[in-house]
Amino acid sequence: MAGEEKEQKSKTEDLIIEAKKFFDFYKKDLGKSIRKGVNVVALEFMKLTEFSNRLSDEILTNPEDALRIIELAFEESGLIKNARVRLINLPKSLEIKVRNIRSKHLNEMIVIEGIIRQASDVRPQVVNAKFECPSCGTVMSVLQIEKKFREPPRCSCGRRGGFKLISKEMVDTQRLVVEEAPESLSGGEQPKRINVFVKEDLVEPKMEEKTTPGSRIKIIGILKEVPVPLQTGGLSTRFELAIEANNIIPMEETFEELDISDEDERQILELSEDPMVFENLAKSITPSIWGYDEIKKALVLQLFSGVQKTHKDGQKSRGDIHILLIGDPGVAKSVTLGFMANISPKGRYVVGKSASGAGLTATVVRDEYLRGWSLEAGAMVLANKGLVCVDELEKMDPNDRSAMHEAMEQQTITVSKANVQATLRAETSVLAAANPKFGRFDPSQPIAQQIDLPPTLINRFDIIFTLRDIPDRQKDERIAEHVLHEHQREGEGMFIPRELFRKYVAYAKQKIRPELTDDAVEEIKNFYVELRNKPVAVESGLRPIPISARQLQALIRMAEASAKIKLSKKVTREDAKISIELMKYYLMQVGYDYESKTFDIDRISGRFSSSQRGKIMTARDVIIDLESKVGKMIPLEEIEKELEGKMEKSEIEEAIEKLRISGEIFSPKRGYVSRSSS
Repeated sequence: MAGEEKEQKSKTEDLIIEAKKFFDFYKKDLGKSIRKGVNVVALEFMKLTEFSNRLSDEILTNPEDALRIIELAFEESGLIKNARVRLINLPKSLEIKVRNIRSKHLNEMIVIEGIIRQASDVRPQVVNAKFECPSCGTVMSVLQIEKKFREPPRCSCGRRGGFKLISKEMVDTQRLVVEEAPESLSGGEQPKRINVFVKEDLVEPKMEEKTTPGSRIKIIGILKEVPVPLQTGGLSTRFELAIEANNIIPMEETFEELDISDEDERQILELSEDPMVFENLAKSITPSIWGYDEIKKALVLQLFSGVQKTHKDGQKSRGDIHILLIGDPGVAKSVTLGFMANISPKGRYVVGKSASGAGLTATVVRDEYLRGWSLEAGAMVLANKGLVCVDELEKMDPNDRSAMHEAMEQQTITVSKANVQATLRAETSVLAAANPKFGRFDPSQPIAQQIDLPPTLINRFDIIFTLRDIPDRQKDERIAEHVLHEHQREGEGMFIPRELFRKYVAYAKQKIRPELTDDAVEEIKNFYVELRNKPVAVESGLRPIPISARQLQALIRMAEASAKIKLSKKVTREDAKISIELMKYYLMQVGYDYESKTFDIDRISGRFSSSQRGKIMTARDVIIDLESKVGKMIPLEEIEKELEGKMEKSEIEEAIEKLRISGEIFSPKRGYVSRSSS
């Protein structure tokens, strides 16, 4: 027995010497931790393997002892007091799905990836307690490993029980429930869950922000068994599994958190000097889809977003740009949405029919562990500072859609359910896609009549694009060539590599807050005022309103995003022009009223354009006038006679039909109309 102990001791000493040698080899990276003054050291497993197989094998087979030995070596070398080693860059062979964890993996180092479903509060836990014997004064320390608090069984002087607790060592701990990621599932499998215990520096406030429910993380840890107590007081023969985390690596970062090295910065600044940078970024968006240059430009602006401002009176104005795509079937709306959700950190993709209001915003659920109510965040909260892509917006339940209103304008989500009153932040850009009611788009009809969306929601989008599928020989040939080439070569790469693209956006969002110059203000003001006050011949006296103040805000946001793309601190006249061009393109597609030959905002969000509304009002006035002459029942011929010369016959019929739909009039018998008494 003594021989075995001796052997174990010499093995430990050997490993400590080996670890110290490794530190000399690994000095540069260790220096970072020492300079930061933290006791946490990130240890690259691959570098350790290169240097010493013994240490790395020991970590895999006997992780707890091996890590303790390395931490001991740190203390002995005097580099860092009370060191904690966190492993990174482990081999792929250690990655395992939650469903495949078995008892043979117990006490081994494993790596799992998944989404956090629940996170308990951070609470202190005793790891070591010191007791004093009242009889002889001996001090004994007892490690606290199980859930039950342990006292020393007896003292060397023969005393049993009644020991005095002098001190106890506490660490912060937290319990996470991690569910495997949906991509790894096949067929109709249910995702499996596992408990993860995290402690010490992994529950620091900064780290805890990244382990909120809904975050995607990679966990490196040791698989442990947890005894299950029976109601009788004994222990069950069945054990629960849990992972004691050694390190947690967040898989999603917001643009603000992306790490940018000096080399990256050099590439980013080089890219920004290119006068074609905007066009190149636009080309990198969905390279598998041909055309749609304006839409791709708008999507780039959306990624960069405007500047969020807090006014002196405390009012906030949002910087996020919301875009709505409405289009015929088969114009690659969903592909675009999927691509954007992937390229944006914290991007979320949801589909209308299967998204509920709670799934989009937040919901209150019963928490079986804490015996109370807890909040579970939905897609818009999880994508805070990211992007939410909502497909098939028109198929969503109207009650659920109303949950989006607050998130899109106020950028918060308020929950008042059970005893939970909370306001959550949802600074999210929304990219939504919808299909027209009758399958295809009809340019002569106002938009609001063609999609099942309330005007209030349509109005919240800064830019609306209609994707039309119109046969055109030249265009069709180019699309066909593009699609066939894609299949031949399994797709083109992005024009600007994906990682550089993301880092470029991140750099702009972290460092640049452009301000409007007088030139840009002048340009936007002129466009806005000119467009609103265009001379227009309207018989009804009801002037069409081309754009409203909401579109003015959108113009400013897009101009700011354009300046961010050039990494410029100032919004110049050129940026304002880019934003105006996009706005014109959008208004031309969506808000052009062919009758009055001018833009009309009511075609976008209202049920009727103003020229139509003027005709309806004229018809209504005639009906009211005739009622006083001919009585309650008014013959249609009389109405037509009154309106002769002012309106076409078809227009009169349409106006009367619209009045009938809105309930203003009804037909008591054929050929006659009456006003509704209400």
